[in-house]
Amino acid sequence: MAEPKQEVFDEKLERLADIAKALSHPARLKILQLLWEADTCVCGEIVESLPLAQPTVSQHLNELKRVGLITATRDQPKTYYCLNREVINEVMAAWSQFLASVFIGGKKSI
Repeated sequence: MAEPKQEVFDEKLERLADIAKALSHPARLKILQLLWEADTCVCGEIVESLPLAQPTVSQHLNELKRVGLITATRDQPKTYYCLNREVINEVMAAWSQFLASVFIGGKKSI
């Protein structure tokens, strides 16, 4: 009987895939643009800028927060969202390195 094949992916590849999944919705990309332009936004401001209901926007914010691309600071009754620039810089560097290794032919792994 054959053993089941178990693939184990590099932790960095898993992280990049998770980030890509979080970025795979246009509303999340728009939220990142809004936060880039405004630096800090409350949820209501983001809701006003998108054609989505508040609970849907909150779900998208939670997904971006889960992967670390944004942070949330609670100041009753509002929650302020902003970009996590440190994580964004790390992600940009990792994606650049990954894309260069795949498409330019470098042998470095990320």
